Amino acid sequence: MKIKNEFKLTVDSKSVNESFCRVVVTAFASALDPTIEEITDLKTAVSEAVTNSIVHGYADTCGKIYITGQLLENDVIKIKIKDKGRGIADVSEAMTPLYTTGGSDRAGLGFTVMQSFCDRVSVTSSLGIGTTVVLTKKISGRTKW
Repeated sequence: MKIKNEFKLTVDSKSVNESFCRVVVTAFASALDPTIEEITDLKTAVSEAVTNSIVHGYADTCGKIYITGQLLENDVIKIKIKDKGRGIADVSEAMTPLYTTGGSDRAGLGFTVMQSFCDRVSVTSSLGIGTTVVLTKKISGRTKW
């Protein structure tokens, strides 16, 4: 699909930056005139992906989170959240509802939440290299192009 617009953002893996990332993505998506529900879905999915990078990817260290966004033809938004953290040993297992490596204070529903709010969620990961999550969502709102 043809790219209509795009952005790149790099932030430190600090909890304070999670809300900033949500706002950037939803402001970027506003060009597609999304519904409130679509904005809420995007905010939640991005929040989960960024939080996974902070909590699981970098754990007790600070690294960088790289976010790119693309507005594609046919009113599709594609958001990529990438870290260079610990990586995931078994992506299929990690995407299983209730599975977590974060201890008892984590529900293990991050990927499940992302999948419920996006049309497509793709996860690639390598141990010691990092994880990339790609969220794709069709926006039903009227485009402003």
